[in-house]
Amino acid sequence: MASYRPLLFSIAYGMTGSVGDAEDIVQDAFLGVTRARQAGTTITDLKAYLTTTVTRLGIDHLRSARVRRETYVGEWLPEPVVVPADGSGPAEHAELADSLSMAFLVLLEALSPVERAVFLLREAFGYGHADVARLTGKTEANCRQILTRARQRIAAGGQRHDSAPPPARRAKGEELARRFFEAAAGGDMDALLAMLAPDVVLHGDGGGKARALGKPAAEPGRVAQLLVTGLRRARMFGVSLRPAWVNGRPGAVLYDAEERVASVVELDITDGAIQAIHSIANPDKLSHLGPVSDVGRLPERRSTRDAG
Repeated sequence: MASYRPLLFSIAYGMTGSVGDAEDIVQDAFLGVTRARQAGTTITDLKAYLTTTVTRLGIDHLRSARVRRETYVGEWLPEPVVVPADGSGPAEHAELADSLSMAFLVLLEALSPVERAVFLLREAFGYGHADVARLTGKTEANCRQILTRARQRIAAGGQRHDSAPPPARRAKGEELARRFFEAAAGGDMDALLAMLAPDVVLHGDGGGKARALGKPAAEPGRVAQLLVTGLRRARMFGVSLRPAWVNGRPGAVLYDAEERVASVVELDITDGAIQAIHSIANPDKLSHLGPVSDVGRLPERRSTRDAG
């Protein structure tokens, strides 16, 4: 079963936006297989059985999570999946690079649980309509209707789904991120403004438990000033910054003086400019990262259901 773990984790994470809940769902799916076999059930297609279980558990999870999301303090962002800048990390993370950026997961929040499952399976993982129908327990005709509706809702929000860039553009993005964080740390406003897209947006998630923006900030000048001020304040408290890959995009992890993760930043880069910045500071969404030496490792099985 272990060979299916990367795919199952990716589907569960795409459904929930939570590393801990994705781990719980995958573990529950594995336990379900064990119990079914012990009960005498013959499973002829293990992959289909597991992906179906994970998809439906993800739908159930989202239905219960909606209430918590409605009362969440400030802007909600997913738990980050972080891989060190050298690219090392477990196979689960590799599956995320092409499809599950912060921006994509946020736009999926506009969809109902079933719409999210159908859209994710079809658009992010490339499942055919018949397979999507099987995984979600709907008819194929119904799934096509759901997919059309989901696409319309996302298009109405002015969002688009961008896959991860090819290697050449990844290298350029990594270099841009390096210069960006150096400029922000050094207070170089001119350099920052040259790297920000005219319609750049800064998103922050503190969950009411850490300092963060109350709502997204736009306009390059304001975004640049917020970044410089924020990093200047962080340095005063001994915070250090290390480059990393966050949800398949260039970013950084900020550590406090005791080497605990203080926040994670992801950069969305389009046409050589930084289009969006996502900063997660809610400690509930960072606890799976552990100390410096643990970044890139998967957490022990645990639940983050209270993290939203």
